[in-house]
Amino acid sequence: MRFLLALTVLWCFAVTRAVAAGVGFEEVKIPNGGEPPLTAGIWYPTDAPATPHALDNASRATTPEASIAGDHLPLVVMSHGGAGWYDGHRDTALALAHAGFVAAAVSHDGDTFKDQSKVLQLWRRPAQLHRLVDYMLHEWRGHGQLDATRIGAFGFSNGGFTVLVAAGGTPDLSTIPAFCVAHPDHDLCESLRQAGIDPHSLPSVPASAWTHDGRIRAIIVAAPAFGFTFGRSGLAGVRVPVQLWSAIDDRHQPHPFYDEAVRDDLPRSPEYHAVRNAGHYDFLPPCNARLAKARPEICDSLPGFDRAGFHDRFNADVVRFFKAALP
Repeated sequence: MRFLLALTVLWCFAVTRAVAAGVGFEEVKIPNGGEPPLTAGIWYPTDAPATPHALDNASRATTPEASIAGDHLPLVVMSHGGAGWYDGHRDTALALAHAGFVAAAVSHDGDTFKDQSKVLQLWRRPAQLHRLVDYMLHEWRGHGQLDATRIGAFGFSNGGFTVLVAAGGTPDLSTIPAFCVAHPDHDLCESLRQAGIDPHSLPSVPASAWTHDGRIRAIIVAAPAFGFTFGRSGLAGVRVPVQLWSAIDDRHQPHPFYDEAVRDDLPRSPEYHAVRNAGHYDFLPPCNARLAKARPEICDSLPGFDRAGFHDRFNADVVRFFKAALP
């Protein structure tokens, strides 16, 4: 489904707070009760020297399963967009780890590039993010070096929706049918129609189905999907600091129904960034040459927009916000 970032299928690709010399990385499988295990990537500060290696053809300046440097480390959990995977925001995860954070990103079972069989079961995503926090605090080999009072969350597109729910938001998906009557040309509504799904047939989701996580103390939300489904009452429970990002030339989630709806209805004004000339996919890292040739629709920015330069600034603002919000 296009609005769920199906094009990202080819992304195959504190007491002690000093920044370590390098970044360690590991991929883990997280038991998830009766559900399939969750796959997650974890980036963390290490004193081991950086040694570039390859994983799924994505090169990283990281050291696999190195020692973890530091104590009372802050944690940021990360949620990717629809049809993505945990590595979708690797440059941001690396920036956080270089700054002394542990960054843990989950591949959302049922909404990855390998499997979108449960893509409309949006309530599964916040529950999976909650399970990731549990794992990091209690089961990860470095859990004793984390500070459970310093946890943030980062999300893009469907992931932005996910972290809003995790931070206390309660969406109302019953607003989608009326929205699609009024805006049949939007990606969401076109995708439902192309899939042969009547918006009126979408399942009713009680408020109790949405998993909140009070351990999350700050969130960063980029181009959130389904922003219009919250409303003021649905966002009343989001009381943590929020950094909100909007792409002014977002053609997939056009204004004012997504990020602006969230901005206007949050109980506390967020730190808001509207990025001129940026499109929806500009929040994904710059593409390598192979991906740029295969999928120009997610790789080609508008003329004059420097995605690499933007990501340098974006990642610096992400680090700055979390350092201030998770002191």
